Amino acid sequence: MAVLLDTAAVDRRDRYEVFRAAMAEASGATGIELETGTHGVVGRMELAELGETRVFTARSTGITMHRDERTARAASPEAVAIAVHGDGVGRLQTGERRRLVHTGDLMVVDVTRPFDFAWSGWGSSVSLQVPIARLGLPLEVVQRASSRLPCSPLHGIVSRYLVELTQDAERLSASAAAPQLGEASIQLVRALLSGAVADGGRDPDVLDQTLAAQVRAYVHQHLRDPGLDADQVAGALAVSRRQLFRACAEAGFSLEQHVIAQRLAGARAELASAPAHRPISQVARSWGFKDTTHFGRRFRAAYGVLPRDWRTQAVAEAR
Repeated sequence: MAVLLDTAAVDRRDRYEVFRAAMAEASGATGIELETGTHGVVGRMELAELGETRVFTARSTGITMHRDERTARAASPEAVAIAVHGDGVGRLQTGERRRLVHTGDLMVVDVTRPFDFAWSGWGSSVSLQVPIARLGLPLEVVQRASSRLPCSPLHGIVSRYLVELTQDAERLSASAAAPQLGEASIQLVRALLSGAVADGGRDPDVLDQTLAAQVRAYVHQHLRDPGLDADQVAGALAVSRRQLFRACAEAGFSLEQHVIAQRLAGARAELASAPAHRPISQVARSWGFKDTTHFGRRFRAAYGVLPRDWRTQAVAEAR
């Protein structure tokens, strides 16, 4: 992940103001106070882009953030952030609602409402920023869902997903699959919020949307696994094959064809940028295609050219 700020690289005398300014810009807070322990203010912020989404992490000594009502009323957010709390215990107040936030708990960072958030000692947080326009949900639905996230059947899954994204965000953001992973993340957040508003997702349509979003997210994280199939996906998501196929059908896609299409897209992008001496068979295998001949047929069917011709064309256009 790209390091936005590391206090280790800042003169100790300047850390308080530098970190406060950076956190204010990243969080939308209008007031920030920092704890200064024996070693002063210590913190690190990182950012990774996955298609249209961004993963932001913050780790620091104690912090208190406040957003006033006047600024919140004037806000017109372009993105919504889903955050998972890491180390320490956070204290969150939105309106009249107060809650303690523990490791693994999710929060909606809603800059259209005033808030107070703090942790003491060492704490951390990870957030996924998603364009509101891509969610396909009215802002009032997002706001209503923000106080009901534990009701969503996706709460635990999204929490773990964000943590795993952070652990591998640098490699994922640099991969050809980053846009697809970003799209899967958007669908996952949409299902999380829809499930919360639907009172735990008891509506069958919401359940299918939720499962379909999980499928897309899981597939994009395991595209390069040659053993990726319906049994593996169903087992990982703890559903039956029948439930899996029904959810995919309701969402308008075939699991098998979705996997192949995404693998082909990843291989196509890599062929355009990989060193010319790297064998096409090696690229194919790295994207889960065991048979190079089969890969060539599927590639030509999808893009109208053979892999080797596509590579030649891409190299020529790059010159």
